[in-house]
Amino acid sequence: MKPGRSLIGNLEGPTIITDASAFPKAFKEAPALAQLVKDGKLPPVAERVGQDPIVIKPVHGIGKYGGTWRRGFTGPGDRWNTLRAVSGPDHLLFWDYTGNSVVPNIARNFELQEGGRVTVLHLRRGMKWSDGKPLTADDFVFWYEDLYLEKALVPTPSSTMAINGKQGKLEKVDPFTVRFVFPDPYPMLPDVLAGSTALTGHAANGQGMMGSFAPAHYLKQFHPKYAGQAAVEQMAKDAKFDGWVNFLKFKNDYALNPELPVVTPWRVVTPISTPTSTWERNPYSVWVDTDGNQLPYIDKVTFGLAENLEVLNLRAIAGEYDLQARHIDIGKLPVFLENQEKGGYKVYLDIADYGSDMIMKFNLSYEGDAEIAKWFQNVDFRRALSLAIDRDQINEVFWLGTGTPGSVVPSESNKYNPGPEYRKLWSTLDIAQANALLDKIGLDKKDANGMRLRTDGKGPLSVEIMTFGGQFVQYTRISEMIREQWKKVGITLVVAEVERSLGEKRHTANDFQMYAWNNDGSEHLFTFPGHVFPFDGNSSGGPLFGKWFQSAGKEGKEPPARLKEVMQKFQKAFGVPEAEKVQLGKDIWKIAAEDVFAIGVVGLGAAAQGVRVTKNNMGNVPARMYNSPDGKTPAISRPASFYFK
Repeated sequence: MKPGRSLIGNLEGPTIITDASAFPKAFKEAPALAQLVKDGKLPPVAERVGQDPIVIKPVHGIGKYGGTWRRGFTGPGDRWNTLRAVSGPDHLLFWDYTGNSVVPNIARNFELQEGGRVTVLHLRRGMKWSDGKPLTADDFVFWYEDLYLEKALVPTPSSTMAINGKQGKLEKVDPFTVRFVFPDPYPMLPDVLAGSTALTGHAANGQGMMGSFAPAHYLKQFHPKYAGQAAVEQMAKDAKFDGWVNFLKFKNDYALNPELPVVTPWRVVTPISTPTSTWERNPYSVWVDTDGNQLPYIDKVTFGLAENLEVLNLRAIAGEYDLQARHIDIGKLPVFLENQEKGGYKVYLDIADYGSDMIMKFNLSYEGDAEIAKWFQNVDFRRALSLAIDRDQINEVFWLGTGTPGSVVPSESNKYNPGPEYRKLWSTLDIAQANALLDKIGLDKKDANGMRLRTDGKGPLSVEIMTFGGQFVQYTRISEMIREQWKKVGITLVVAEVERSLGEKRHTANDFQMYAWNNDGSEHLFTFPGHVFPFDGNSSGGPLFGKWFQSAGKEGKEPPARLKEVMQKFQKAFGVPEAEKVQLGKDIWKIAAEDVFAIGVVGLGAAAQGVRVTKNNMGNVPARMYNSPDGKTPAISRPASFYFK
């Protein structure tokens, strides 16, 4: 067994109780809230959780109240840190702890009607926003009619609200029932509502005016339809915002606006724009345990600003965080293990289901250099570069042997896995075959140093990969090792580490050749597809092709036939039965592996947000969590049920 493999526990997690007859008959609350009730400042807990609470059976047992969960973060851009830890999450539906089954969440249940054309959601009766106002179907209607359909707020309709390119609509049935109605069957909508998509919750999507629901009673005062255009423009000006749109987006941002009513277990008190962002329990939290204790158990969550990832990791080694996997460096695993006893923590490895902790994406829509663009479109060129990588060496150096070398495909346990042979397809070191492929396609001329020459007479061929420093995986250093490996096949790799905001500008401008990242989330192919093929303008595998796909050909650039085949299979999957959807998913992964749209390096490991440091006094923390952005790990383990022993 490789060192570190012993740190991988059995996958486990809490259970969501859906049988109303098994719900607790009486409720309890944190002592501080009980005092507020006694003082007449808060309604009784039974009134606050409502008739249909979310009932959690904790993974290990009933916890106790109190304490502050300390985490590290890197600043306002680290929003996902909060979404993973404190948002609940507030998805309408969500995944069970295995990441495989959709379970009720903010919606107490759902049903498909008319062959999947209609999805009905039953809301939780008596559920409240954090200010005590009821959450009802009117909050969904407000989101749909006044936010989503307002072009000033959402200029481009979301693909998640469409099937076969045709937009659906949201309707109120009664105060606690809404339905999504589409022109064609959309049986995959429950998965879309569970995953990390534009429809899945207020916390993640509010600032972008998506999320399916929003606190109408609060936001109407900042909306021109209700408050008047002149009034909201003046409010925006007084608050130093450039227009009412940006002002309203700020007001609907759960991490920046402490006044915003939310339905998350904790609510922000000091925003993420401060050195220590503090979140306190929501007194109207709808989560309870099987004994009727209102969750969360933990009073507060704090995010302390770290100047850089080195500082964050040193603080984690010193035991200053209670539970943290985000930003923890797998390269420091030996140091973490040496300091476990002193720091009062244990280290766990939450291995991922997605294929690669590092992928090298070809920008397939690149136009900045005709020679490079030509080779990126050549499948044998892409295959040759993949064959020229010594993944075993990289795994030993950067993953300490804990990862699995191979292509981009997800684990064999994933229902969309195309077969074990695709893990190694074009992904095993073979210098001779790589050289033969490069010679065959016409890159057979070399300079005195053995480096291959461009076919346009402009000297040695070089490709550039854009990396960001200070990330979960050491993309720059790994790329530098690959640079040395590629010299054996005569290819020059230029490693360009850029500051992330600059990199994002280059990305938006389609001004990059290759891009180093991971393909996290791609294990849930149909709700997180951007790492598999160019899904939209944010897809680094070809932003212009992604724009073409999202705009139905009105924008961007038409992709080649092979990519269009993938896009067609993807679209078809949303309106077919499960078995056919699974086969389409396998077909998409086969094409991705065969055509090497991106090079997988090492994956199925813990390098990306899976090295978890957990203090010994933390309870109800699973031995192994399902590690996925679609599950917003650790949210998939329901942090509201974590506690201090």
